[in-house]
Amino acid sequence: MTLVVVPVRYPLTKHSRRTLETAVEVARERDAALTVLHVNLYQNGRSVTRTDLKAAVEREFGRLGNARYVVRTGFLVEESILDEVAAEEADVVVIGTAQASRWRRILQRFTDNPNIDRYLRTHLDCEVITVERAAARSGQESS
Repeated sequence: MTLVVVPVRYPLTKHSRRTLETAVEVARERDAALTVLHVNLYQNGRSVTRTDLKAAVEREFGRLGNARYVVRTGFLVEESILDEVAAEEADVVVIGTAQASRWRRILQRFTDNPNIDRYLRTHLDCEVITVERAAARSGQESS
């Protein structure tokens, strides 16, 4: 079965809701399972639980069939997301443009021409869909 992973902030921001809405739509269109991911940062000292995350998502979208809620803890959000994507062998990752920009900065440390979609396809064999902050529609990351 196809798996869509969507990292979100907690509490859900306007942009996280838009990103999650796109991920839900993609999962439905592809008859895919959905993993909603939040990363607790060690340095923030706050701890969101799976129950908190699930309740927040269900308040916004109702009960989602074939969805699971994952909370990881780490120092870097981007690294924790990549770990989850790799561990779950995700087929699609839906991220906001701000997250894509942070991933680009991290990849610039290792390569001259970072392209998130190409990197993830090469290393993790998955598609990346980015959701624009101002736009309601999403587009696939391009070079």
